[in-house]
Amino acid sequence: MLRDIAHSADVTPAQAHAYLVSFRKIGLVEQDATSGLYRVGPFGLQLGLARLRSVDALRLASSAVAGLVEEIDLMVTVTVWGAFGPTIIQVLEGSRQVHVNLRAGAVYSLSGTATGRVFGAFLPKTTVQEHLAVERAGMGGAQGERIGAEIGDALFWDAVAETRRFGYSAAEGSPIPGVNAISAPVFDYTGQMQLAVTVIGPATAVDIRPNSALTKRLAAFTADLSAQLGYDLGATAPSPTPIAAIT
Repeated sequence: MLRDIAHSADVTPAQAHAYLVSFRKIGLVEQDATSGLYRVGPFGLQLGLARLRSVDALRLASSAVAGLVEEIDLMVTVTVWGAFGPTIIQVLEGSRQVHVNLRAGAVYSLSGTATGRVFGAFLPKTTVQEHLAVERAGMGGAQGERIGAEIGDALFWDAVAETRRFGYSAAEGSPIPGVNAISAPVFDYTGQMQLAVTVIGPATAVDIRPNSALTKRLAAFTADLSAQLGYDLGATAPSPTPIAAIT
């Protein structure tokens, strides 16, 4: 309604009406003849679609992750779903280095890592089941390598359900003792998961407890990337309460 638009824009209703008259003339907004409610017009839709077409998820994440690493001073990986599963495309290290052999092109275990479980939670279930079967059979993976030990099916699906419910996954001392990880997904405007951002570091530096500053920061970071890709954060926003870590 007009009064709601005016309130959100912090202007008077008269000022908002003057703007809306101009916006209607160019098709940026339109008004329903019956209810009088305003909505995005055809030109506004064209602008939105142009924005979505021009934004590349990988380029956006690659640029933003450098700033995140500088801020938190921990290792961060960007991972996409590849032919062999969750495949790292970018690794940036902080000064607090950990003895983890991660490199672009390496593949995370679907069931045995926080990153893998994020993909397991937000990819189509048939895709996950097919890949899990391949992983269990010991096939696939880059040169037969896969980062992270597998966990049992029951524990995996429980972790997937929790990840889907709360929006991210955490690993405590697994697959490497003394090293923790927190991973969260990035979605596009269709609601499809595009990539995962994972923070990795010493257990003393990566606090995976409920409502830790690092957990909140990663959640805010991936939410911002998703918003820039057109994802409606209000539609299916997960609870901010983090899940228990898989150890």
